[in-house]
Amino acid sequence: MELRVGNKYRLGRKIGSGSFGDIYLGTHIVTRKEVAIKLECKRTRHPQLHIESKFYKLMQGGVGIPAIKWCGSEGDYNVMVMELLGPSLEDLFNFCSRRFSLKTVLLLADQLITRIEHIHYKNFIHRDIKPDNFLMGLGKRGNLVYIIDFGLAKKYKDGRTNQHIPYRENKNLTGTARYASINTHLGIEQSRRDDLESLGYVLMYFNRGSLPWQGLKAATKRQKYERISEKKLSTPFDELCKNHPIEFQLYLKYCRRLRFEDRPDYGHLRQLFRMLLYRQGFTYDYVFDWNMLKFGLPRGSFPPLDRTLRRPDQNQEQEETSPAPGPTAQPSTTVAAISEWR
Repeated sequence: MELRVGNKYRLGRKIGSGSFGDIYLGTHIVTRKEVAIKLECKRTRHPQLHIESKFYKLMQGGVGIPAIKWCGSEGDYNVMVMELLGPSLEDLFNFCSRRFSLKTVLLLADQLITRIEHIHYKNFIHRDIKPDNFLMGLGKRGNLVYIIDFGLAKKYKDGRTNQHIPYRENKNLTGTARYASINTHLGIEQSRRDDLESLGYVLMYFNRGSLPWQGLKAATKRQKYERISEKKLSTPFDELCKNHPIEFQLYLKYCRRLRFEDRPDYGHLRQLFRMLLYRQGFTYDYVFDWNMLKFGLPRGSFPPLDRTLRRPDQNQEQEETSPAPGPTAQPSTTVAAISEWR
């Protein structure tokens, strides 16, 4: 029996799990265009899909925000139909043997700062910046980075009054400990500065292959978070960024100097990395490391951009992720069929 959603989409195979629901491959009945369909059982204890769909709708209009095709309910399920995307940056990082070239990191940094800026412009902070939550597009958008999973997002400012949320302490860690800002570890309410500091750790993760506080063992989750926090606090930025361009250190230092309510200078941060890109003699051509590997060419060659990324039936668990108080959030999973793609 053929399963249909909203009288427009044919429900296909399961391709992953995201915050508060499972994700299926779908096909438009008329155009046969593929989409992602997220299902959430109506009987779930804390229904969240309607909240997530509102976040996506609020963010619409920005570059790199997945398009929402349809929202509603079918039988026992809440449903959200959205644009189908390609692999996450974590998947591509693994595909590239867990190291990106400087050029790829700089090309990504430019887009990632812009994605975070758009979310902040809409008066929200993401609070879970990590490689798994950035996906590449498909087809003509194959060189575009998308940001996903607003399960932990929070409004930091009232759009009508411009009133910023108050400074608070003794907050539980929300997000992924590996990339969490130092202030988040210290229990301080998150604001715009924390999303950007998390991005700084993501960039250094891509540069280094790992971060100094990965792989720490502890008896409990709380103790593990404490060990990660201690290691992060005791690792100076010059040590973290050693043997890498000073711009990464300058970026992190800038983020750490921001006050709680400060509006970051996103243009300054983009320019920091753009100038490094040009000084290194790189071309802003959207040719990433995975393009090189797909065509079996050395990094730095210039083949045509890939247009055929797909996602498999694979579920990838994200370590060290802590939800906000309330319903338990599952990490977003979106992984590419790299073997098929090659």
